[in-house]
Amino acid sequence: MLDYYTADEVRAAEAELFTRVPAGMPMHRAAFGLADVVARELRERTGGVAGRTVTLLVGSGDNGGDALWAGSFLRRRGVAVRAVLLAPERAHAAGLAALRRTGGRICPAPATVAELVVQGSGALLGTPDLVVDGIVGISGRGPLRPVAAELVAGVRCPIIAADLPSGVDPDTGAVSGPAVRADVTVTFGALKPVHALAAPLCGRIELVPIGLRLPDANLIALEPRSVGAGWPVPGPFDDKYTQGVTGVCAGSATYPGAAVLCTGGAIAATSGLVRYAGTGAAQVLAHFPEVVAAETISSAGRVQSWVCGPGAGTDAAARDRLAEILATDLPVVVDADGLTLLAAEPGLVTGRAAPTVLTPHAGEFARLTGSEPGSDRVAAVRKLAESWQVTVLLKGRATLIASPGRPVLVNEAGGSWAATAGSGDVLSGIIAALLASGRDPAWAAAAAARVHALAANLAAHSATTAGAPISASPLLSHVREAIGTLRELAAR
Repeated sequence: MLDYYTADEVRAAEAELFTRVPAGMPMHRAAFGLADVVARELRERTGGVAGRTVTLLVGSGDNGGDALWAGSFLRRRGVAVRAVLLAPERAHAAGLAALRRTGGRICPAPATVAELVVQGSGALLGTPDLVVDGIVGISGRGPLRPVAAELVAGVRCPIIAADLPSGVDPDTGAVSGPAVRADVTVTFGALKPVHALAAPLCGRIELVPIGLRLPDANLIALEPRSVGAGWPVPGPFDDKYTQGVTGVCAGSATYPGAAVLCTGGAIAATSGLVRYAGTGAAQVLAHFPEVVAAETISSAGRVQSWVCGPGAGTDAAARDRLAEILATDLPVVVDADGLTLLAAEPGLVTGRAAPTVLTPHAGEFARLTGSEPGSDRVAAVRKLAESWQVTVLLKGRATLIASPGRPVLVNEAGGSWAATAGSGDVLSGIIAALLASGRDPAWAAAAAARVHALAANLAAHSATTAGAPISASPLLSHVREAIGTLRELAAR
């Protein structure tokens, strides 16, 4: 698993580290790691290190110190280094002295945007091959200040962020104004929530160990190989029943495609049996003749889990079908129209003892809770899970999964190819199939999200390396390939 730590947790671990090592050593470790990444980027992008140019954007505090010390190490490798000091009087003294000793150029930034305009941001930045963002670190909050924002806007080369992109909240990934969009982020000691929650602004993440002793994390990502290792496949003595039977109650005359996509997700996820109950049986069987279909829940036969809601409607009959399923002692996934029904009648699920997974997007989350997830999505999803005593999967590029009393799981999709109508129906079917196989609800939701994201990526790149928009049908057709890819990773 990948663990993510809040700013407070990292600061506490740093304070403990300072009691064990000589003063300055943690910063030297961080700066050396940062300089090494910058050198590698220079070599990859320009073909060499010596003779190249790097500009440091330096704020006050330790991140500015990391950048300055890294600049001094780069100078020893023949890099021309210019440090633009955004707070000259509060620049890290030891780092600044180290850069001066090695011949780095020091350029104080003007105090106002008006003065910067007169001077010209280009004249201050120079013409670097790379820029290092050392403006603020994990103690910073809020957007870039005007002068910093103007300088960042003038950058015309790749940016490497020290610890996190300045202007992005370290704990929530929220952006409330101008912020750095980095090509690479070099983080020190531990991954922070920002690296998963605001991945598009971080670029590639490089972790530099500095010796921190960290507690158990409250935000975790399943690594792809662990998903592959845990995915259910038929054993030597399995049959179609022992692998888990998934029940699907989805679709309607208005939305027959939801029945097809949700059922397809369940079929693609495991090798057991899928039963369908609803009015979309004809369409489902036309696509998947292996499904056992019935018109009602009571006549569908025995299952080990249910998924209910996608395209199922919100009328009285749909409400009664949802209530019938939730009255069982089986694991249930509720999505789409089912969530709208729950928003009107939470009591259908809040007293439930059996595992329940809710899969809202932001709008559905607002209907369930009365408010948008807001800037702190982790806190919001955790609150709903605790309040309703269910597992909640909050969709997004960074999908979050919360279960009562447990760490929140995060799946950073690496792109937004799955942001297309019907893809959520596929996801809910995959989750239900994993629940039928006996998997833990939180793991099932997180693992399904990982496979779903990979399937979308594979579909988008099936015909071109650049990627092209997809719909839910090609995503579904790549679910098995995604599972196989993760299982191959696990076998290495």
